Amino acid sequence: MPLRPLSILTALLHVYIALRLLPALFALTPAGALLLLAMLVVSAATIPLPFVRMRTERPPLPDAWRWIGLISMGWFSSMFVLTLARDAGLALTWGAQWAAGVQVDWPGTQRWSAVAVALLATLVTTIGFFNARRTARVQTVEVPIAGLPPALIGFTIAQLSDIHVGPTIRRGYIERIVDAVNRLEADAIAITGDLVDGSVAELRDHIAPLADLRARHGTFVVTGNHEYYAGAHAWIDELRRLGLTVLLNEHVLLAARRAKGAQTDEEVGAMTLLLAGVTDYTAVHFDAAHASDPQAALAGAPEAVTTRVLLAHQPRSAPAALEAGFQLQISGHTHGGQFFPWNLFVPLQQPFTAGLNRLEGMWVYTSRGTGYWGPPKRFGAPSEITLLRLVAR
Repeated sequence: MPLRPLSILTALLHVYIALRLLPALFALTPAGALLLLAMLVVSAATIPLPFVRMRTERPPLPDAWRWIGLISMGWFSSMFVLTLARDAGLALTWGAQWAAGVQVDWPGTQRWSAVAVALLATLVTTIGFFNARRTARVQTVEVPIAGLPPALIGFTIAQLSDIHVGPTIRRGYIERIVDAVNRLEADAIAITGDLVDGSVAELRDHIAPLADLRARHGTFVVTGNHEYYAGAHAWIDELRRLGLTVLLNEHVLLAARRAKGAQTDEEVGAMTLLLAGVTDYTAVHFDAAHASDPQAALAGAPEAVTTRVLLAHQPRSAPAALEAGFQLQISGHTHGGQFFPWNLFVPLQQPFTAGLNRLEGMWVYTSRGTGYWGPPKRFGAPSEITLLRLVAR
């Protein structure tokens, strides 16, 4: 949506909140009502600011204004949802009063429910801010693979996803993540897309610490939809310059241990994990040559290597991955919903929201994300650094 219509729409929604809450608040606490009015004005005025740089040719805004706009976006989201919920609750209360003759202190109910909306939205936004800004905790997940060769039992993949380096996620945030991942001493590191929200020129210095990631087999990256918004080809070149391996519908073979002496193809295959990566599910809309293709990612793969893991940004790549013969798909994209109630809407687009799930004979792990998008706010969907450990089933 263009910036001006977006600004008008959000302003009108702020007017709706004001009309529904302020009269009741004025009757209870004029000072509180004036404070809420001021907060709504600031919110309506600043929410468009983070998008000015992306959608117009105006000079960049100071980061402080972008911070205020993004925090306002998170607060407004909760205010809007809770105001809708309050109106639904008042309607049900009115209906019960009319149908059953129940006596309700109607003015008192309106006043205190208005206070509850404002306080709860502010509390959730405050908690969500601290949840989003802390370094993601490590989530260890065991993935049982049928017929997993003994040499691959315990093989670990540290997953980062949806960091969204941009207006509020900068170099220091990335350095903390890199330190946490390196302490895991994983066999491989996977970054499953949506790493950036901005151009290489703007964010090069902020993603530079990713060059310090350490794992026995290295770090592997697949593109997410936000890489294509930000200029995927330039970012692919930059990530490769940093020493990361970008997998574009292709695979690598990772040896669980060094082979000793002459071995058959079957013996080598039993000691090898195939790690493949596909471009984002929607990449074809930006570049026809980047159409996501799990089958193409297996081109030239040795038949003896039967343990096959796919990195795919979106969970909805899973049916094609299953058909191609992968045993595990590692994804992100959903953020686990990031904060209520958006987690309720993720299933409308994706088959899985978060965690380890089964699609027929294949596992799909969906990360809640290591950073966040937009508002610095996480509530009910904690960020994570995931350590996936393969175990026999």
